[in-house]
Amino acid sequence: MKIHQTLIMIICLLVGSQATCLAQATVKPDVKITEKGLGKIAGNVVDSISANPVEYVTVALFKMPDLIKPVNGAMSDDKGKFTLSELVTGSYAIKISSMGYQEKWITAPKVDDNTVALKNVKLSSSARLLNEVSVTGQASLIEEKVDRLVYNAEKDLTAKGGDATEILRNVPLLSVDLDGNVSLRGSQNIRVLINNKPSTILAASIADALKQIPADQIKSVEVITSPSAKYDAEGSGGIINIITKKNNIEGMSLTIDSGIGNRASTLGLSGSYRKRKFGINLNGSGRAIYNKAIYDFTQHTILTDITTNQYSNAKHLGGFGNYALGLDYDLKKNESLSAGVRFGTRGFSRKQDMSVSQQVGNAAPTLSGRDIDSKDFANSVDVNLDYIKIIRPQTELSISTLYSRADLTNNSDASLFSASRQLQGTQKNDNKSNNQEATIQADYTTPINKFQLLEFGAKGIFRSVKSNYSYSFSQAVTSPENLDITGGNLEYGQNVGAAYLSYMLTTRSKWTVKAGARYELTAIDASTRKTGKINIPTYQNLVPSIAISKAAGPFTFKGGYNRRIQRPGIQQLNPNINIVNPQNLMTGNPQLRPELTDNYELSSSGPVGKFYINAAVFTRQTARAISQVRIPIDSIEGATLTTYRNIGKQHDYGANLYVSWQILPVWSVNGSIDAYYSILNGVSAGRDGANIAVTNHGWYANKRFMTQISLPNNWKVQANGMFNGKALQLQGRMGGYMLYSFGFRKDFKGNKGSLGITGDNIFSKSIKVSGDFSSPLFVQTTRNQLINRGVRLTFSYKIGKIGTDVKRKTKGIKNTDVKEGEGN
Repeated sequence: MKIHQTLIMIICLLVGSQATCLAQATVKPDVKITEKGLGKIAGNVVDSISANPVEYVTVALFKMPDLIKPVNGAMSDDKGKFTLSELVTGSYAIKISSMGYQEKWITAPKVDDNTVALKNVKLSSSARLLNEVSVTGQASLIEEKVDRLVYNAEKDLTAKGGDATEILRNVPLLSVDLDGNVSLRGSQNIRVLINNKPSTILAASIADALKQIPADQIKSVEVITSPSAKYDAEGSGGIINIITKKNNIEGMSLTIDSGIGNRASTLGLSGSYRKRKFGINLNGSGRAIYNKAIYDFTQHTILTDITTNQYSNAKHLGGFGNYALGLDYDLKKNESLSAGVRFGTRGFSRKQDMSVSQQVGNAAPTLSGRDIDSKDFANSVDVNLDYIKIIRPQTELSISTLYSRADLTNNSDASLFSASRQLQGTQKNDNKSNNQEATIQADYTTPINKFQLLEFGAKGIFRSVKSNYSYSFSQAVTSPENLDITGGNLEYGQNVGAAYLSYMLTTRSKWTVKAGARYELTAIDASTRKTGKINIPTYQNLVPSIAISKAAGPFTFKGGYNRRIQRPGIQQLNPNINIVNPQNLMTGNPQLRPELTDNYELSSSGPVGKFYINAAVFTRQTARAISQVRIPIDSIEGATLTTYRNIGKQHDYGANLYVSWQILPVWSVNGSIDAYYSILNGVSAGRDGANIAVTNHGWYANKRFMTQISLPNNWKVQANGMFNGKALQLQGRMGGYMLYSFGFRKDFKGNKGSLGITGDNIFSKSIKVSGDFSSPLFVQTTRNQLINRGVRLTFSYKIGKIGTDVKRKTKGIKNTDVKEGEGN
């Protein structure tokens, strides 16, 4: 009882009503037994679905016909059993209630000087605290919860045979560019999780990591726009959680997924086995891509009056693998232990045949050529061990641990030629880096009563990043022993300690409030051989959050505020200079500071006839915003260096509209539009070498459309399209583009498998994306053309013995951490 009172006192500090809470904690139920008899009522309470005992339910006894004031009461034990004794002769009604279950009234047989047995009183589950709303007519595709939107990717036909990137392109609120960079409401400052867990391969590059995850393995995608205090404070734009398929069944099953196309092919195998207390899941998948692209780059350096034109044909070859093993074991009825190992591998190669033209003023241009071979390899491993104990319904303790490591290799070789294709020299850049993390986390959740829920916990993240890089340059006649070699390194250690408290209240009038605060302390130790120790002070952040929702008939209204921080990622920190394109070099900045963002959001959703509508408005205010900037290089004629800086402030104002229409029971249509207005304030290099203030502002919009029809004999057809507008950056804009696809699928009898075909951009050979950037010192234009016309054939089949579903609680670490680099 003392623990319960202490928890209520904590809630008092949050809601500011100490007197009321003290009364709730100390006043006992008004149960008064005026007479004593020899009668008894004994029984047990079980879950209506699983038939498992329900622990610690509240049992109130009423003497009929008075159903207002209880005359006796009890609580069930850990086996669901209860006893009401010393009852006088008469008729009684019993009210049984428990957190997470619907309240139940039963009338007991007449009590005399005997014992009345009530066997297996069944309680039905209640989602009162979850306050979830399923989309009318589109519940199979979109679900909306108090703090997130859930996209059920299993129903997306056109993405089958593709990768996670193609799934995310169809998710409302998200946009994905041709390089695979993901934005949430126009912001790339997000955190992507896999099954509620981070991965070091995601920390290195979200775009590359998403290519490793086949679409066929994705069950759903959660877009969390209002993260509670339970989540890490990272990800100023929000959190994306990718849930992969897992067979929680009694028995054994095996599923084969495959796809072959003119641009990519996939092969996946997943299986599971469960027998009573023990379960095992194993899945592996491989994906190969082969594609072509054209890159066109033009830059005019104003001070030197140099114009550079580059044109290249490129071939993309890549192999991606993702393999996971999961084990779980029930130690006791309410205690379980789970462990997992996930291994990812990536091998990507890009070969370019580049021609270069450089002109000073009106003089004749100088022609040259470059053959470039870039390689991007990565291996990652994640190992987790999680423990969870369900003390009673919705009261649980979990302890999670995670170790992750990613080893990355980013190398490039270039051969330099004259206009007549005579070899002039070579350039080489080798960059090996690794990123490892160790994390431990403890969480405790307990209800205060049937309308209140409390969560609190602590977490520690210990991260280490290392990068070693070298360059070598030679003339055509130089021997390997006389190469000009230089290089550098980065050692970056980051330790984060955090604690949080979160409170959730649901009222009878259908209001839900979830409020909390999270404290994080970050200590950084960074150094390079060139600069020595980098002075980055330890910093601390208190990040509050609140989400409020109100159900009014079929409609739900929501509002929220949260503060987020965004730490720079390895791509943005790594000082290695990518010299693949000598006129547009790229590097990170190890002196970056985290950015701080305040998010505000209002939304409304509900059915209108056969339509379901979700509308939202939001604003973001970001200090020390991290952004790409381009700087002219004096030592290389006509060249610029693209890097990252804390540019200053960024203000975003936006609105989202999602509409779905169930035209017929077998035909649905949905679409969305996301529009944002951004204002960026920063600095840029001026003509005299000093920094000058720069402001850029403008609109940015994304549009999507999807329709799906179920035909006789288990045939389904789907079509979807999307348009990404021009993305705003401090010094210009990256152009927009359009994608569309059509898909057909035949499901086999008994849902044993399927056969399908999908076409992407079949009426256009390629997609062209342009970018325009400028400053007082340069004007730059890029034109990228990706060959995107594709057709793929997909096949899946499931074998095995399928038994009764086993519903299990799972826990895992959620490092919603670290900002990613932007693509070009």
